[in-house]
Amino acid sequence: MSKRIKMIFPVPLSDATRGMVESQLPPEYRRDDIEVSFVGAGQVLTLTDTYYDMAIAELAVIEAGLHAEEEGFDAVCINTVSDSGLNALRSRLSIPVLSPGQSAFHVACMLGHKFSILTMWERWFPLYRKTLREYGLESRVASIRQIGVRPDTEALLSGKESVVFAKLEEEARRAIEEDGADVIVLGSTTMHQSHAYLASRLPVPVLNPGVIAYKMCEMFLDLGLAHSAKAYPPPEVLKDVAFSLR
Repeated sequence: MSKRIKMIFPVPLSDATRGMVESQLPPEYRRDDIEVSFVGAGQVLTLTDTYYDMAIAELAVIEAGLHAEEEGFDAVCINTVSDSGLNALRSRLSIPVLSPGQSAFHVACMLGHKFSILTMWERWFPLYRKTLREYGLESRVASIRQIGVRPDTEALLSGKESVVFAKLEEEARRAIEEDGADVIVLGSTTMHQSHAYLASRLPVPVLNPGVIAYKMCEMFLDLGLAHSAKAYPPPEVLKDVAFSLR
């Protein structure tokens, strides 16, 4: 019997953006026995570049995932390196809930001694600092490097490849040569278009966090694993209406 994964992008998806977001999982990464449904979250586009926006993303992702189990999904994959809504959805659902930040950071620790996060701009740094502190991985981080380019939640990196890819490669090399990084982690699932370019040019592993999280979902489903109910106890009373954005 096939399994279903709900992939939650932290902003609404339009006809223009859906294809670019879904392209992070090309056919060669998918299995015939697993169906992936990409869904947008919330009602407003946000870059999640302030603590205010982080709260909005948290609310949107939680609302989008609350009823995944009832809808017949076998796992939830949050599609943002901020890991928005991860803990809340683990508390609400008994099916596996995975996220790119936690997944990619821990895989990076298995591949090298130190990893660097390569991102678009400095205003995303608080997202990484928050999760790294929570996961106890601060000592494994060589650096967080950025290229000073404002992210575009609609076009992603399309049309900017010639400039952005070169800037990302330059900063990644600095992370390796100057900071001691053994592994590079892309700082956003919206940067997935740069993965092949960087992986073919850099002398260390380059992790595409959205793909890592998705593959973790596959592994959890194959092994019958899910998060611990002791670590993420379910609520005594459901209060789902509190998360409604309507």
